[in-house]
Amino acid sequence: MKKALLVLVVAALIAAPVFAQFKVGLVTDVGGIDDKSFNQGTWEGIVRFGQDFKLPKANYKYLQSSAEADYVPNLSTFADEGLSLIIAPGFLFEKAMTQVATNYPTRKFLIIDSVVNLPNVASAVFAEHEGSFLVGVAAGLKAKADGKNIVGFIGGMQFPLIEKFQAGFEQGVKAVYPDCKILVDYAGDFAAPDKGQALAQKQYSAGAYIIFHAAGGTGNGLIKEAKERSQKGDIRWAIGVDKDQYADGIYSGTKSAVLTSMMKRVDVAAYDVCKMTMDGKFPGGQTLVFKVANKGVGIPEKNPNLSADIVAKVKEYEALIASGKLVVSEIPAK
Repeated sequence: MKKALLVLVVAALIAAPVFAQFKVGLVTDVGGIDDKSFNQGTWEGIVRFGQDFKLPKANYKYLQSSAEADYVPNLSTFADEGLSLIIAPGFLFEKAMTQVATNYPTRKFLIIDSVVNLPNVASAVFAEHEGSFLVGVAAGLKAKADGKNIVGFIGGMQFPLIEKFQAGFEQGVKAVYPDCKILVDYAGDFAAPDKGQALAQKQYSAGAYIIFHAAGGTGNGLIKEAKERSQKGDIRWAIGVDKDQYADGIYSGTKSAVLTSMMKRVDVAAYDVCKMTMDGKFPGGQTLVFKVANKGVGIPEKNPNLSADIVAKVKEYEALIASGKLVVSEIPAK
């Protein structure tokens, strides 16, 4: 008994300094820490990790980039400080991460949403098309139930990563509502809510009932437009992205204009790699894929604006995708 107790005490004494010494740094892109999207979701995962393992608050911090020119200096600052893990969310960091990780070969880095093939970089990517299929099913069924036949998609910049969201959404809608029309627009920007709102106005005016966005901060303009119209009695819906955006859509009491959200669990990616790194199992040089099968993408646990039968149908498709019986294409229909 005494021997077992001694072992526990020694283990605790060894673990305490490890926790105390472990330091994590997040470098945000231009969207900022409170973008209600990618940066914020990643930071929430880091904070949860820090709290769970009782890290001193000074041991997890972030640097906010105000321009792309800040990426290399900010990553380098954390590397100079000797942090245990340096995280950057977003494909926009690919070049900067490659440069800094090459300059600091003994530092450990995590890039989220892109792949950097270096031994000191772990890459986390997502099956966005799979999660987008599920919100497409929700949108198609909701539109059909309410007698509407047009939905929309707004992307940030148009390239293969964002087209994966469009592709999955289109397939999900068509799987349950083949006759539904899908409007598609790209803003050419991830941090322009005014452009997002203008495109939402255009699509809603063209008859769109529900719009799904994959546009980061630009998508906040879509949610604003959905809220303003719904407040006036012209009920329109937005579908959030990256994190559960239900709260962002609230316009009256607990009423929200956000139908559901396609959650990319960037918080899970950040948390998991922090834990692996602290445990001495940093997945350097590896690409970790977060998909429907490992709960890396999907809809929120609670969906107050979706009926029970719609949620049940989404779960059916979720099981088909997870089992491999349904393969979702990453390429939009031309």
